[in-house]
Amino acid sequence: MQSPTSATSYDEQVNMIETSLGNPSIDALVLAPLQSDSASTLVANTDKVVIALDTDFTSDKKLAFVGTGNKDAAKSGGVAAVEAAKAKGIDKPTVLVVTGVQGDETHEARLAGYKEGVEEAGGEVVEVQYCDGLAEKAATAMESVMQMYPDGIDIVLSSNDDMAMSVVKIIKDSGNAKYADTIVCGFDGNTSAISAIKDGTLGMDIAQLGYDMGYKAVEAAVKALEGEQVDSFIDSGSQVVDSSNCDAYIEDMTSKGLWE
Repeated sequence: MQSPTSATSYDEQVNMIETSLGNPSIDALVLAPLQSDSASTLVANTDKVVIALDTDFTSDKKLAFVGTGNKDAAKSGGVAAVEAAKAKGIDKPTVLVVTGVQGDETHEARLAGYKEGVEEAGGEVVEVQYCDGLAEKAATAMESVMQMYPDGIDIVLSSNDDMAMSVVKIIKDSGNAKYADTIVCGFDGNTSAISAIKDGTLGMDIAQLGYDMGYKAVEAAVKALEGEQVDSFIDSGSQVVDSSNCDAYIEDMTSKGLWE
């Protein structure tokens, strides 16, 4: 197992990939690329088994992609948030979605899933704010939305945890009573977000199952090496975490060595 020192250490990861592909003792490579285009170029001439992990890339050398089914995961969160709002007596909950870069495949899939889930559960998406996935832009967007909708928004769905936590802070700091009961949902399952659910700051989160993702990726590589058929996309799953199952989720993560 090898990892670059940061998410922007592109050259470092390129060297790792090149070294691994040139190592005759390595039969398969499970790759979570920092840059999809770079990964496609690097594996273009390999005969090794290549599995994409978490971040997909286009290549006829890639046997499978293992990661979160973003649309389905977001849909489950949208449904859960609307149901939670309805349980408070709100007939048709209003929803704001804060998302990433417009056109980004991952964030657009999550946006589509959120919209589908909200509509299916009987809510209404009244506003979408593209925030490039950045906390500071989500904060600015939330401040603007609070002026646009002075009577409040029932739910805020975020396509990552950083933006969700930023939205929570803006709502809290504003002291706006109309937004005091707004349900905020994040997406990732980061420690900070799960901790915020436990202390009552964040309403819910769509947790990506990183442990299962890694396990299924290596499992797929081994199966391929043994001559078994492997699906081109393997959904590693997700889980909606809220106050009802937060402790159980933390206990599970702790048992797997993923929570301190």
